[in-house]
Amino acid sequence: MDDASPIDHRRHPERYRIGRGEQGVMNVEPYKSELLVHWRFKTPELARASAAKLEEMFAAYKAAGDFVGMDMARKYLQMGYTRSRRYAKRPSGRKYDAEGALLPIGEEDPVKAESARIFHAAWQRVREDREYLSMKKQHRERYERGR
Repeated sequence: MDDASPIDHRRHPERYRIGRGEQGVMNVEPYKSELLVHWRFKTPELARASAAKLEEMFAAYKAAGDFVGMDMARKYLQMGYTRSRRYAKRPSGRKYDAEGALLPIGEEDPVKAESARIFHAAWQRVREDREYLSMKKQHRERYERGR
């Protein structure tokens, strides 16, 4: 495989690194293309539909024994929470100004805060799923030891 070509992580799960938090969420294919189209958090209604779809996809990946897909779905749910919280605190969604200084936190936007609660609940459910945790441990032992 050419180093410049994207890795198909479904065919090559050994190339997937779990990472911290949301790392890799925009790079791991084909999952990015499958999940990103369903990721929305602007309103609680969109967040509710998005979180439900992402959880449904998590379950489908689990049924297929696809840990990488499960972990990526978990990351999109986590990212829904973190982005909603960021916009709840800062209307622009920006944490830093052009000079790199931290922008002040404003009055909390209740709409974005509700979106964050929706994603947080879904994220907690999938990250505590026993089969997910078992597969995560197996993935680390099989592919990430010694790295």
